Amino acid sequence: MKLYKLSFALLLGLGTLTSCEDKLELTNPNQQTTGTYGFSAEDLEENVIAAYNHIRMEGTYARVGYTIDVCRGDEVWNSSQVWYMPFDDLDEPITDEIGQWSWRDWYYTINVCNFTLSRCGEDNSVLSEQMKHIKGQMLFLRGLGYYNLAGYYQNPILITDYNTYSTLDGLYGTNSTYDEVWDQVEKDFSEAMTLLPSRDAGGEWSKGRATSGAAAGYYARALMMRHKYNEALTVLKAIIGGQYGTYKLMANYGDNFREGPAYENNDESLFEVQYLDFGSQGTDDEWTPVNTSANATQGHAVESNFGPGDCGGWADLSASPWLYDLFKQERTTSGKLDPRLYWTIGTYESDWDGFEYGNVCYTLPLTADAPMVTNNNNGGLPIAKNTNLRTGMYDKVVTGLHCGINLRMMRYSDVLLRAAECENEVNGPTQQAIDWINQVRSRAGLANLKLADFGSKDKLFEQIANVERPKEFGCEFGRGFDLIRWGFFYSNDRLNQLKQHGTFRRTTDRSRVKETVNYADIAAGDTELKSSFDTWIQGHEFLPIYQGTLNDNPNLSGNSANNSTSNADYFSANGWTIHPVVDLSK
Repeated sequence: MKLYKLSFALLLGLGTLTSCEDKLELTNPNQQTTGTYGFSAEDLEENVIAAYNHIRMEGTYARVGYTIDVCRGDEVWNSSQVWYMPFDDLDEPITDEIGQWSWRDWYYTINVCNFTLSRCGEDNSVLSEQMKHIKGQMLFLRGLGYYNLAGYYQNPILITDYNTYSTLDGLYGTNSTYDEVWDQVEKDFSEAMTLLPSRDAGGEWSKGRATSGAAAGYYARALMMRHKYNEALTVLKAIIGGQYGTYKLMANYGDNFREGPAYENNDESLFEVQYLDFGSQGTDDEWTPVNTSANATQGHAVESNFGPGDCGGWADLSASPWLYDLFKQERTTSGKLDPRLYWTIGTYESDWDGFEYGNVCYTLPLTADAPMVTNNNNGGLPIAKNTNLRTGMYDKVVTGLHCGINLRMMRYSDVLLRAAECENEVNGPTQQAIDWINQVRSRAGLANLKLADFGSKDKLFEQIANVERPKEFGCEFGRGFDLIRWGFFYSNDRLNQLKQHGTFRRTTDRSRVKETVNYADIAAGDTELKSSFDTWIQGHEFLPIYQGTLNDNPNLSGNSANNSTSNADYFSANGWTIHPVVDLSK
């Protein structure tokens, strides 16, 4: 009976198909598939928007994807002593799911890029200008994705062919080596450089988008991760020479950390992540990677992590006492404090009376007798950068994904200081390296450095690594990447230096918030002191690959952080130099 009914139904169905001459089109345009979507430039422009949106997710740059690198450096410590503790202490366990969020969200970005690139073809010469720009942006964003995955997870899965997703075998890929991933990053950025317009040629189109200058800047960064200083220097010189657009330092350092069209996508910015200005956003905090709400806030939560508890912030991260002391050691040629301190750390200083917005923390007045601390239980120097602590916009943090300040991921000052570093590595010390450094110092009003004061390559490196870069980029994303590429974890004197830099005091006594601290006092019994780098476990300069991810994919192995193994042999096998610590006072 069942077979009879099945046969009858099959015959009826065949008869229906053969008897109808006019066929009903059953393709739903609102439910497009990879077989119907992506064959026009207009379709692919939608993918470009989607890929840019994915770099504003929780694990990319909207919160933890940005702040994990900030706190694994030596300029910042975890004042809440809870949320970012394992990242700050450099002992992240393999079972901590938060450490997997960047892995998850960067692969969302990469997947969109891979699909779009599969529609662009290999022959760039046959592409229209619009398609070249589409392909260039996707190569840049995929390169950015793997730049972060390699910098965080060391040996992630390298997927560049969209056909990989057509089988389960492809989805359950194996680790690529550190070098294989960086090879691909370099390839993506270098090809993007040839396809994208400069910021000058791009005009309004280039605001908020990757340009050839952005690709060139990141290509140089990628080269420097493996000490390819000569190649990086060539690229950086081309940027300085205007080959990829016109860039210059903003006269006011603070203009790099305010929101609004008067400040964002400015002359100094090579690439920045776009967020809607405060007051123009939606109301829904979308922490999920899909971000489907039409009323999504489209801001970031970096401010919430940095913001002091008394001002409504989550009070998670604070500037290190070492960074504060560094700013205080040198005054401008007019006898004032370095203005970068104002925009980096939210402390009261008499110099700030009448300067910019004055001595304020948000709109709350600061006085010498009433300092602001980050965390009410553990103290800490509040981070002002990439927040509205110094902009006078509002009196307290609107927590969540609400801050509208674009995150400037690469600025022209980085080009200048990287060029100086590469020049020093290749030829140094030289006057050219000094001149590039002095351009950045001059903007801050500091006296010019003199070549005669730097008799060795090691001494000039010390100045760049532990004076110029921290003061220019303090509390920004990137310091963790620097410590890895410099090999500071693989040298006893450098590791001890990191321990000193990372020392902080946990105290409710606000009068001690700006007090200089010494690592040696920990051993002497000062129980309020702690150093983030005391708890570093070998291999944990990287984040471990989450155990849940390893369980789901039996072809995937852990990295040096999973296995707590040293990367010193890899560093030395490449013949890379770890500069010894140099006393700059001599």
